[in-house]
Amino acid sequence: MDWNEWNKSIIEEFRANAGKVGGPFEGAPLLLLHTTGAKSGKERLNPLMYLPDGDRAIIFASKGGSPDSPDWYYNLVANPGVTVEVGTDSYPATATVLEGVERERVWVEQKTRYPQFQGYEDSAPHRTIPVIALERT
Repeated sequence: MDWNEWNKSIIEEFRANAGKVGGPFEGAPLLLLHTTGAKSGKERLNPLMYLPDGDRAIIFASKGGSPDSPDWYYNLVANPGVTVEVGTDSYPATATVLEGVERERVWVEQKTRYPQFQGYEDSAPHRTIPVIALERT
């Protein structure tokens, strides 16, 4: 599968329908995350499911249960200033990797709402899936 083309089609559908998409993301909260490449310095754009948590959006670097984290995760660790698109709203945010009790609380909530995230965890037993808070700046 060409992931770049797949992401591109989701991004186009997201923008054409005020943040609503069909397929595997139908009915799920979805955002577009703009990061700056850790090595390239170029803007990168990824559609991601998120968990609303008060004023924050929580994202999960599951990469579908792969043994390594997605590239966007390394980008935001290197450059935590990001841009977030939710629906028709776009805003600057700061990404913070959550740890400990706070990480566990939102991770359990995400697995409860979307059981596929338990499957991602089961498929990646040798890594802890990073959980990241995006806070509007």
